[in-house]
Amino acid sequence: MIEIQDLSKKFNGKTVLTGLNFQIKEGEIFGYLGPNGAGKTTTMRIILGLLRPSSGKAMVFGGDLESNDELRSKVGILLENDGLYDGLSAYENLYYYARLYNVSNIEEKINNLLDFAGLTQRKSDKVGTFSKGMKRKLGLSRAMIHDPDVLFLDEPSSGLDPEAQRMVRDLILHLAKEKRTIFLNSHDLDEVQKICSKIAILNKGTIQAYDKVENLRNKFSNPVFEITLNDAVNAKNAFDLLQSLDYVSDCKPDGFRITATLKEENYSKILNELVSNGIKVEEAKKLAKSLEDVYLDVVKEESS
Repeated sequence: MIEIQDLSKKFNGKTVLTGLNFQIKEGEIFGYLGPNGAGKTTTMRIILGLLRPSSGKAMVFGGDLESNDELRSKVGILLENDGLYDGLSAYENLYYYARLYNVSNIEEKINNLLDFAGLTQRKSDKVGTFSKGMKRKLGLSRAMIHDPDVLFLDEPSSGLDPEAQRMVRDLILHLAKEKRTIFLNSHDLDEVQKICSKIAILNKGTIQAYDKVENLRNKFSNPVFEITLNDAVNAKNAFDLLQSLDYVSDCKPDGFRITATLKEENYSKILNELVSNGIKVEEAKKLAKSLEDVYLDVVKEESS
């Protein structure tokens, strides 16, 4: 569906992307992550045919969007700017874009999209009166007006309150169920973790990680081990002991609980150490690392 092969880009002799390779299959929600200045927007602009790569290829449906109107008609785009006109109503905005794309059955299409976005009751209201969340949902509907197979979404939940974020997230999941492919640029790691089937982490113009979230958790991050003690004395003794062990890192106390980072093969070893020192453990369990932990580990590892 989307294929990037050895993609590189230079601006005025400065390399901003180096040898990118990844694939996005039909129906996948692909999360493209990285710090500001990593090259995420440049990558998207190249794929969309708005910039030419210095070398390599960026293909959608096996072709180049820059020179193929038929392929471009299969793509929807939502950038940080929603692309809406505040002086027009929700209905008029969708009608305008439907005419641009020569959409047939305009009335039916617009009504379906307004219902999809939960904006039917506000269809006659000017967009300038809408909240940011409502504008974002209408912007997503605008990107869908010509029934594209692929959607490029740049920070779709940026600046939204939690309720609006959830609504936009639900809309994206609904689109994926319809076998639409989603390319998602986002800084919202919690959002990406909840909805993306695969991610790539870009840093300093190169892809440092590319896989399913769960696979990246196992590859880049040692698991967190949580120990619960029965009283304050045991908790203090356990914390002092854990800090003295060279295979334990990031040891943090929280009341009668202590979390520490260590390799899984050391779990039984650490329990034996605690028991042999007379420390009573009520519970011990492995905690899954979040995508934020993985992201920070990857970026930190590359920067060190």
